[in-house]
Amino acid sequence: MKSKLDETNLAIIRALRNGRTSFRDIAATLNVSEVTVRTRAARLMEEGVLDICGQVDVDKLPNHTLALVAVKLRTPDLVGEGEAFSKLKGVASVAVLTGRHDLLLTVLLNEDFTLLDFYTTEFSKCHDKVSSIETQIVYKGFNLKVPYIL
Repeated sequence: MKSKLDETNLAIIRALRNGRTSFRDIAATLNVSEVTVRTRAARLMEEGVLDICGQVDVDKLPNHTLALVAVKLRTPDLVGEGEAFSKLKGVASVAVLTGRHDLLLTVLLNEDFTLLDFYTTEFSKCHDKVSSIETQIVYKGFNLKVPYIL
């Protein structure tokens, strides 16, 4: 059963955006018990609604960059292929899209795992389902953070 995203749940999610705010502080701010915050956060995490994890600003990491790879598939199985692409090394996230492309991959790269490495060792595993790709390198991100997955 999915948790209802009521105002308290949304307030907990907003407060945890920082990731370092204690459940006690959140409870005091929301005027609820710490047990309420802890229980609701645990339920939201269990259901996959909330994930508390460290994320990095790639602009601040030396020798790292992000690539956005737009993929047009040959198959109508967008969700299945999206899941397959999400398991490739370097892929921080995959979105299923409307429009000219079917998937958008966010790929974390560094000097030991370059764009060429991604295409030759990882992307090549799924290339038979791909009709075309378009790659953009992110020069500067704003509010753009990803989990460190390399």
